[in-house]
Amino acid sequence: MTQTSAPVESATERAAEHAAGTPAVEVIGITKVFPGVVANDDVSVAFHAGEVHCLLGENGAGKSTLMNILSGMQQPDAGTIKVAGDEVEIDTPKSALDLGIGTVYQHPTLIPTFSVLENLMMGMGSGVRLPRKKTLDRLQEICKTLGIEVDPSAITGRLSLGQQQQIEIIKALWEGSRVLILDEPTSMLTPQGIAELVKLIGQLRKEGLAIIFITHKLREALDVGDRVSILRRGRLVGELDPEFVHSHDRDEVQNRIVSLMFGAEASDLANVAEIRDKIQGRREKRDLGSKPLLEVDGLTVQPKRGEVGIHEVTLTVRPGEIMGVAGVDGNGQRELAEAIAGQRRVSDGDIRLEGTSIVKMSVGKRQSFGLRYVTDDRKGEGIVAQIDVASNLVLKKIGQHPFWKRGGRTCNETIDSTAEELVEEFDIRCPSVKTACGTLSGGNLQKVLLARELAFDPKLVVYNKPTYGLDVKTTRAVRERIRTLAEEENVAALLISTDLEELLDIADRIAVLYRGEITGIVENEVGCEERVGRLMIGAHE
Repeated sequence: MTQTSAPVESATERAAEHAAGTPAVEVIGITKVFPGVVANDDVSVAFHAGEVHCLLGENGAGKSTLMNILSGMQQPDAGTIKVAGDEVEIDTPKSALDLGIGTVYQHPTLIPTFSVLENLMMGMGSGVRLPRKKTLDRLQEICKTLGIEVDPSAITGRLSLGQQQQIEIIKALWEGSRVLILDEPTSMLTPQGIAELVKLIGQLRKEGLAIIFITHKLREALDVGDRVSILRRGRLVGELDPEFVHSHDRDEVQNRIVSLMFGAEASDLANVAEIRDKIQGRREKRDLGSKPLLEVDGLTVQPKRGEVGIHEVTLTVRPGEIMGVAGVDGNGQRELAEAIAGQRRVSDGDIRLEGTSIVKMSVGKRQSFGLRYVTDDRKGEGIVAQIDVASNLVLKKIGQHPFWKRGGRTCNETIDSTAEELVEEFDIRCPSVKTACGTLSGGNLQKVLLARELAFDPKLVVYNKPTYGLDVKTTRAVRERIRTLAEEENVAALLISTDLEELLDIADRIAVLYRGEITGIVENEVGCEERVGRLMIGAHE
């Protein structure tokens, strides 16, 4: 089998391309239309070798669509793509790989039961099993080039997400990629993992790759980016070149980006956590009393295939308290959330709400007690994509007055009027309440879930990654609503998040899950982020 060039071997060629001004890849006049939505509207942007090009924009701005077109997942309705100056057609993911465009997605695509070497021997999607010795030699070659160490015999599923991400990057480089797309690469990493990734990106830049870095965090763009492009409502509204990015004051660059992203609303976003400097634990201690609203006592849930379960988890949440739950994704967060919500069978322990055990109650009964659950699976579990926004907003009120009459007849006028009020209150962007819910952007889907769960007198809300993948503006709105409910209406929150800075921004206390166990519960105060970071990788208090 012919072996392709290593990144280091093609660095000279890529540097020559860069010097000559030829982009590694370029999109010209790209337009993509979905029913009722123009996702990309005449977008032209060039990605150069030896640069980290950050792509920013709100949810629904068109970033994902543009990257799906480059990676061969979707095809444009109009426009052209050039690779190293030559016009090409990217009609499949394999075409993208053959042209040197690799993509690392937010979620690992590795086979968790295979070793690192076995994952690489599978032939990168070609269907051909590569020879063991050649695979090992190639792995060592790439690791040496990137300055990292990888144990080829390690079982992939036992590696941290940061280590798995390194393997994903190696897979993308295996075929001699000239362009590497990183889609929200820090979204589920520990602080230590983020630092390792930033170092690796620096090495990839030196090797002459064109790196497309998609993020919602402006600080990350300023930390790693050479060039920044901003999309808004499907159009390219601005680009900051390396000369501007590297020669101007950081605050000036940041303000320019925010202005391009949000226009007239930019001045309202100065204090959003994703924009201001690094967040440290600082939330003021509030007098919440000592009587708990929620008591989780020795809770144990048996794992399903590929999970860790939870083991003797104990914590309390007081009325009006925001209890954060930190941890690298996959350490029992979903099991904990679904056990409290009533969607998982509990094998041991108890859950009490206002002193009453709810562990044997149905989901509906728990809801009548004031318990709400905002799932992290928006499309798969959170909504029914085919039905309209109005019906989704009252989905958990089926059969109940005033939305249904006796005999099962729906009160469409009441449902629609209530939905219109919620759409306005929660700023859900949709053509009408009769729009199919599945056509909304990720941010608007999340607003639908929040509106449904928060509108009918909650006492305790379990939030599972409520701002994951959301843009700066929507993230701010969600966090402000969680904070306002807690502080002004005494609604307690169990806030599960893989974003440590989110928890440092709004939580009162932070519990840390590692392999299904609580390794510690920390007061949110200045300097606590280092303690939380250690707990996230298995240290105990």
